[in-house]
Amino acid sequence: MVLYLSSGVHDPIGSAARGPVLVAFFVFIGLALLWVFTLATHDDSPEGLYVADRSLSPVFNGFAMAGEQISVLTLFATCGAIALFGYDGYASAVDSVIALGLLLLVARKVRDSGRYTLGDLFSLRVSGPVPRIAAAVVTLAITLPMLVLQLRAGGVIAAMLIGLSGDAAQVLCTVLLGGLVVCFAAVADLRGTSRMQVAKVVITLVVLVALVALSLKRFSWDAGRLFSSAVDKSVAPDVYLHPGLWAHISSLVPLNMLSDHIVMILGTAAMPHLILRVGASRSGRSARRSMSIAVGLTGAYFLLLIATGFAAAAVVGGRDIGGVDVNGQASPILLASAVLRSGSAMRVAVITGVACAAFLVVLTTVTSVMFTAAVCVAHDVFARTDGARTAGRQVRVLRLSIVALGAVGLTLSAAAHRYSLEFLAAFSMSVAATCVVPVLVYSFFWKGFNHRGLLWCVYGGLLLCAVLTAFSPTVSGSAYALITGSRFDWYPFRTPGLVSVPAAFLLGWLGSRKQGPTPVRPAGEGIAQRGARGVDGAVTALDRPR
Repeated sequence: MVLYLSSGVHDPIGSAARGPVLVAFFVFIGLALLWVFTLATHDDSPEGLYVADRSLSPVFNGFAMAGEQISVLTLFATCGAIALFGYDGYASAVDSVIALGLLLLVARKVRDSGRYTLGDLFSLRVSGPVPRIAAAVVTLAITLPMLVLQLRAGGVIAAMLIGLSGDAAQVLCTVLLGGLVVCFAAVADLRGTSRMQVAKVVITLVVLVALVALSLKRFSWDAGRLFSSAVDKSVAPDVYLHPGLWAHISSLVPLNMLSDHIVMILGTAAMPHLILRVGASRSGRSARRSMSIAVGLTGAYFLLLIATGFAAAAVVGGRDIGGVDVNGQASPILLASAVLRSGSAMRVAVITGVACAAFLVVLTTVTSVMFTAAVCVAHDVFARTDGARTAGRQVRVLRLSIVALGAVGLTLSAAAHRYSLEFLAAFSMSVAATCVVPVLVYSFFWKGFNHRGLLWCVYGGLLLCAVLTAFSPTVSGSAYALITGSRFDWYPFRTPGLVSVPAAFLLGWLGSRKQGPTPVRPAGEGIAQRGARGVDGAVTALDRPR
C-alpha cells in the first residue's frame, strides 16, 4: 500500500479543538514514555531479553500476538483502502486474519523445535553458519523496508494531527517521533514490549468501537443505511463492491489479486517478529492456545476496521477522503473529526483517542520490527562467530544494532518522504512469503531438504523478488509508481508472489535433489546449543523440567 499523503493543506481537526487535543496527546505521550522506561530491564541474559525466558502465559502472549497485527499499515492503510476501494480493501483485511490462522497450524511445531529466530529455524536440517547468514539477510530484507514504511507513515500522520502538511513538517515529525521510538527500543525487551502491545490492543479496540458506534448513531443505528450511504458516496458506486477498483491493479485483475493474496497471507504468517513471539510461549500447547486467542482478537479488530472503513466512506465520503489522501490513510482521523459536531467535548475526546492509538501503534510496531532484526544480528550472527564471547557483550550488540537500524530507517524515511513507497511493502511481504515459507515447510516436513536446497531456495527466491519488483508497476509505469517519468514494467503483477513462491519451492526441491558435499558441523555447535528440541520433537537437556 502506498504510504503517501497529499501535500495539500488540510486541517481535519480545526483550530478550536487543536489546543485541547494536543495538550491531551502530549500528556499521553509523556505518561506512555514514563511507563516505557519503567519497563526497561537490566537483565543480561540474552534469552530473557529475546523471548522472556519462554515464560509468557497463553492469554498474555495471545493479546501481544494480536497487538503485532495492529500496525500503521493495517490501522490506517487498510481502513483507507476499504473507504476508497470497497471490496479490494475488505479482501486485504480478510487476508491478515487468514494468515494468523495459517500460523496457528504450525505454531506448535515452531515452539516444539526450541527455535525462535529464522537462523535457528533455517538450521533445523542444515548445520553451520551458512543458514544463519542466509536467515540474517532475509530478516534484514524483510524488516528494513517495513521500518521505513512505518516510520514515514507515523511522521506524516503526526504532522496531520498537529495541522501541518508541508514537506519540512512531515520530515521533522518523522525524525522526532522516530527518535522517541528508537530510544524505547534501545532499552526494551520482549516482556516490556508485550505489555505495551496488550495496552495497544485494548485502546485501539475501544477507539474503533467508539467510531463505529458514533457513526451508526448518525444513521439511527441502521447498519443497512450506513452501508448504502458508503456505496452512494464512494468514488465509483457501480463497482465499489466488486474487485478491481483499486487503482494499483490496472490489468490482469484476477491474477493480480491472486498474487496479492498469496503474498499477504504467506508473508504475514512468516514475519520474523511473529515467529519470535511464538518462541516466547511456555510450550507447544501454550503457543497454540496463544495463537487461538490472537486469531479471535485479530478477527474482532479487522471486523471493527472494516466497519470503520465503510463508516468513513458513509460519513465523510470517498471523494473528500481522496482529496486529502490519495490512499485514504487519513480516513480514521477524518471520521473522528466529522462524526460529531464541532465544539463538543466528545469530539475532542474521540480525536484524542485516535491520536493516542496512532502513537501507540507507531511505538510498538517500529519497536517490534527493530527489536527482531537486532535479535537476528546478535543471536544468529554475532553469537555464532566466537563462542567465548560473554552474554553481556551479546546484549550490547543487540542494543547497538537497534540504534544502527533506527538511524538507517530514519535516514531513509526522511529522504524518501516525497516518493511513493508501495514497492517496499510489496518487496518485504514477498520476501517473507518466498524465502521463509518454503524453507519452513521443507524443514518441518521433508527430511531430504539439505544445504544446497536451502541456498537455492533462499537466494534464488530473494533474487526473483528483487528483479520482479524492480520491473513491476510499483516501480514504473503507473501513477503510483516510484518512477513516474519512465516505463519498464514488463512484469505485469503488482507483487511477485505468483511467480516467486512456486519458483522458490521448486528451487528448494531441485537443489536438495542434487548430490553435494554435506557440511561439517562446527565443534562448538552441539545439539544443546542449536536448540532445546530437535525437529521431530525429541526432548533434550535444555528442555527438561528444572
